Amino acid sequence: MFADVVLARRIEAAEAGLTREVAQAVRAKGEREVLMRPLGGLGVGVWIGGSPFDKVIGWGFGDPEAENAGLRAFEDAVRSREGAVQLELSTLADLSRADALIARGYTLVGVENVLGMRLDRDALSAPAIEVRRARDDEGDAWIDAVVTGFEHPDSGPAAAHETFARDALVQVFHDIASATGYRRYLATHEGAIAGGASLRVHRDEHGAIAQLAGAATLPAHRRRGVQSALLRARLLDAVEAGCALAVVTTQPGSRSQHNAQKAGFALLYTRLVLVRS
Repeated sequence: MFADVVLARRIEAAEAGLTREVAQAVRAKGEREVLMRPLGGLGVGVWIGGSPFDKVIGWGFGDPEAENAGLRAFEDAVRSREGAVQLELSTLADLSRADALIARGYTLVGVENVLGMRLDRDALSAPAIEVRRARDDEGDAWIDAVVTGFEHPDSGPAAAHETFARDALVQVFHDIASATGYRRYLATHEGAIAGGASLRVHRDEHGAIAQLAGAATLPAHRRRGVQSALLRARLLDAVEAGCALAVVTTQPGSRSQHNAQKAGFALLYTRLVLVRS
């Protein structure tokens, strides 16, 4: 599978839409202050304070003047609250503007890979381990499985550029559950919960994209095919939901990337993660 700028814009728009919806959900609760700024084009900047969704996403694809003005306003708002701005820049965006970011104090702290796969129902096989949609009354069990799995990450050559306390992860999974098209899954092995994952169906003028996220296996159940089963089940569900494309973001060289590529995903592009403290 090949990714051009048009496809990258579509994927980044889906990610920006999810980030925006999470910020709106947190704001609606009225318990925490939420900064959310449009940045011109498809980009958005969000700062909640200590959340994985504290980021600028979708920047670098639009008009430079409008995007730069939006980013500076967002930076000022975050800095007034003594926060840091994290910007995730696609390598298919306008990278000529990265030098200006670095000159203004941004530092490269990590990278993440975006992989994609064209979906074909006939090419997908059923998972070998039982995977099902989590019931409404299993929200806490799903969060516990995913967060516990995240607390014990897979080893890989590139460590994650940020880590979060358990309470923060529990909170963000509560926040994201209200996003449009969001679905939660549980895998079971020998009658016990072995892992969890999620899928968001994002619809745009071109069709539907399956955004795969939140996949984690409990340490005691690893190396038994749980991740692969969660992946296959979600891809089958995505096809039934009308998705022709699935995307997933992974740490370079991670077990998650290995499983995705084994299932047929191809590396589309990378995001540079830049932070201005």
